[in-house]
Parts: sequence; structure tokens; C-alpha cells
Amino acid sequence: MKFSFTAAALLCASILGTAPAHAQQFKVLLFTKTAGWHHDAVHAGVSAVQELGKLHDFEVFWTADAGRMMKDAELAKYQAVVFLLTTGDVLDEAQQAAFERYIRKGGGFVGVHSASDTEYGWPWYTKMVGHMFRVHPAVQTAVLQVRERNFPGMERFAPRSLFTDEWYEFGPATSKDLTYLLTVDESTYKSETGKTKGMGAFHPISWYQPYDGGRSFYTALGHIAATYRDPVFLHHLYGGIYWAATGRSFKAD
Repeated sequence: MKFSFTAAALLCASILGTAPAHAQQFKVLLFTKTAGWHHDAVHAGVSAVQELGKLHDFEVFWTADAGRMMKDAELAKYQAVVFLLTTGDVLDEAQQAAFERYIRKGGGFVGVHSASDTEYGWPWYTKMVGHMFRVHPAVQTAVLQVRERNFPGMERFAPRSLFTDEWYEFGPATSKDLTYLLTVDESTYKSETGKTKGMGAFHPISWYQPYDGGRSFYTALGHIAATYRDPVFLHHLYGGIYWAATGRSFKAD
């Protein structure tokens, strides 16, 4: 019997109790620090992203410790950083500067839900996010509308579909480079909050943009813990992570 070099290597590895090294396709830093409201969905979200890593073969490192991770040498290990349900002022000036350098070197940012309720006083960040949270009504079911299918993770949404979430209302766009992926139809839920009557005919929910040498993706979905068991939402989230980490496009049509 003849063995190929590969077969022989695998046999030796088995005998020695080791296995050939496996390189996952990219690495993601999952960041969940809060300095304001703390969502009950954080742990569900963390578990979901970790499961996405197993499903799609990428590495996930989870932390809420900005002092440990928001440094040049640490950030350089990751192709994308996910701000999952962050709130308030979570980075000091040195950490902000490190994160800006990371994006300028081609890094990716993914913001989930209250990432838009984070760092209002940091103009570079607010421009990266694209819109900042202003107010929301009670959690309700409404109709999501697809605005752009040709982006990773968008192909599983119906053109119009029911979805239940905490529908964020946003301030004006902070960037002119946003491409919108999802909007919510305000006629399908009670958008009044006592302070505002909603955003009107165009109410954005998810978008992306190239930003300052890197990439930025944001979705306002993800307030409810059970949402992180919804396969359509999870594929949408993975699509944003995949694009932020790799820059690779996708054509649904």
C-alpha cells in the first residue's frame, strides 16, 4: 500500500495525538461594554455570535474590557470588531485613538442595536455609525422592508416581512456615504413616543458604508433576546460581520 505525503502526515499526527493546524477564515472581537442601559439580550447575543463563528468558521473573542483590547497590538489581531448592545461612553481618549487607527488600517466595524446609543460625544464614531439613536416606542410587531438585496446576508429576507423589535428612531444621517439595507414601515405600528411621531416615510433600520479606510455596518435589530434565535436575523448579522471582516460583496439577483 502506498501513502501520499498528506495521508502520511495525517497518520503521524494521529499517532502523536496532534492534528494539523486549522486556520479559521477571519477573527472577530466581540465587544459588549455598557456605561448606560444594559440590555438583557447581551448574553443571548454573545452566544449567538459564538455559534455563528462555529457555523461559518471564524474566531470570536468576547470581552467588555476596553482597557485590555482597545490597543493597537490587540486590535491588529482582528479583521472586524462588533459593538454588541454597547451603551454610553465606553472608550477613553487613548482607546478611541487606537480604534480610529484600526479602522484607518482597513479594519471593520459592526454595530448592533444600541451601538447607536454609544459615544455621542465622539464625532468620528457617530459618523462611522451613520445615525444616532434618539428615542423609541414600546416593543411592537411591524413590517420590515428590504431596500437593498445585493449585500451579504440580505437574500433570506422577504421584500416585506413581519418582525418584532424595539424600533429605534434616529437623528439625521451623520455621513453621506450610507447605503440603506432595511427600513421599517411606520404605518404598520404605533411610532408615537410622546416626544415624536416617528421618522416618517423613510425610517432606516440597517445600512453600511466604506469609512475612513475601513468598513462600517449597522443594524438596529436585536433588542429582544429571542431574536438571537431567529435564523433570518442571524444570517443578516453574519452578512454584516462577513462584509466588515472581508470587504467581499454579494449579488442576490
